[in-house]
Amino acid sequence: MASSAGLIHSDDFRSGLSRWAVDLERGGRVEAKDGTLHIDVPAGATIWFRTALQGPLMIEYQAMAVEEGGANDRVSDMNAFWMARDPARQDGLPFPRSGSFAAYDTLLTYYVGQGGNGNTTTRMRRYIGEASNRPLLAGHDLSGSEDMLTPNAVQTVRLIADGHRIEYWRNDRRVFQMDDPAPYRQGWFAIRTTANHLRVSNFRVYALETAEGPSRFRARRC
Repeated sequence: MASSAGLIHSDDFRSGLSRWAVDLERGGRVEAKDGTLHIDVPAGATIWFRTALQGPLMIEYQAMAVEEGGANDRVSDMNAFWMARDPARQDGLPFPRSGSFAAYDTLLTYYVGQGGNGNTTTRMRRYIGEASNRPLLAGHDLSGSEDMLTPNAVQTVRLIADGHRIEYWRNDRRVFQMDDPAPYRQGWFAIRTTANHLRVSNFRVYALETAEGPSRFRARRC
């Protein structure tokens, strides 16, 4: 697991959405109050942290897919973009967009979609900025029960961007690892879902201290 050199950003979701930009495909509820980011939407939603991030870093937050009988309580699609940039813009800003999934195809970004119910796979992708082309590497398409969402269970998500080493952790288990020969070293982070109900808390971004070599972190746990 990664070692943090220091906390560089955080949000406890007690002061509204001023630090976030929201793309909604078809309305819904996105609000931050009482320590929780509530996302309850009938279609696509992407919630961007407004501050650009520079690696090496770890993004960490807790998230839960809600099943309480609501119209959007589908327990599916707990997704994320990180180190995202729009190559068509000089400033690289990836938002605002329509909120539809295809609207993000032309970004340079890492993406993980964690599935459940009707979405039967959990996948990691490295977007290359081309419409209708979201490359999927071998081994980055999982369908085991251990990789799917569990209703009403809080999980800790960790996203790593440490030079060539790109990782996705669920709780204390590394789900995906990518050795990227041309890594995306800076960009924006977003939580993404569609037709779903999520609760997110304890958002943190840490600068990383890493050991030399392709597969070792310094030992201290964040």
